[in-house]
Amino acid sequence: MKAPATRRRLRAAGVATALVLAVTAGVLGVWRPWTPAPSAAPVAAGDDTATAAIAPAPLTLPDDPTVLVFGDSWTYGSAATDPTLGYAYVLADLIHGHTVVNGVRGSGYLKPGLDGPTFGERIAALDPAIHADLVIVQGSINDRAQGEVGYRDAVTAAWDALTALYPEAAIVVLGPAPHELPVGTQTARIDHDLSELAAARGWWYISPVQQHWITEQNYLSVIDVEVGRKHPSTAGHRYLAEKLAAALDELRAAPVTEAGGSETTHDE
Repeated sequence: MKAPATRRRLRAAGVATALVLAVTAGVLGVWRPWTPAPSAAPVAAGDDTATAAIAPAPLTLPDDPTVLVFGDSWTYGSAATDPTLGYAYVLADLIHGHTVVNGVRGSGYLKPGLDGPTFGERIAALDPAIHADLVIVQGSINDRAQGEVGYRDAVTAAWDALTALYPEAAIVVLGPAPHELPVGTQTARIDHDLSELAAARGWWYISPVQQHWITEQNYLSVIDVEVGRKHPSTAGHRYLAEKLAAALDELRAAPVTEAGGSETTHDE
């Protein structure tokens, strides 16, 4: 007679365990700005693309910072009524600083642009005299059709050149933002790759994809699907600048993650 009762207790325990695991998984799935995105976790051993995440330090910027914003057509300001109303220009006032904007339409890590070459070649041509306190590397969705072969190598080479050029600057990677919904497979792959590579360097990574900056609810107010050919409208650029400024503020306020995983905060 004891056997059925024992089995009932075991089944109940199993259900309780499953519920705990489900709740735990839900909690761990919530991204925090001071932790690597889920896609930045190390890949299983034996995968030659595996990267180990390094906790980034809080972002520190001086008053009136100089920020180099480097990217593609979104950084250029495409589809704004004037390119200087693009998010990279609007950002300057929001962070009470100065932005140096370097955007080339159609450019990516593997794909040359309409007005210039690939990211790596463009980085090699940047002015070393720019005393940037922060470099924001945006995008790019332009590598969607190029495939993954050689992609990580191209990103690594470009970022190595960037750190050599501006060794004192903080670097934040702003991942690709979706120009259409649902988010395409290749856009998601690019976001994943950049997230992992940034985490391996201890760089902050801001993901408009993972943070759902563009949704079905706001898509048409952010993206000009007609004249702008699926680029942000003027209002969309301001929205993106505001989201980016808020994200940078979060990085500046992020707690320090010490060895062993404990988090501490410092008085300002």
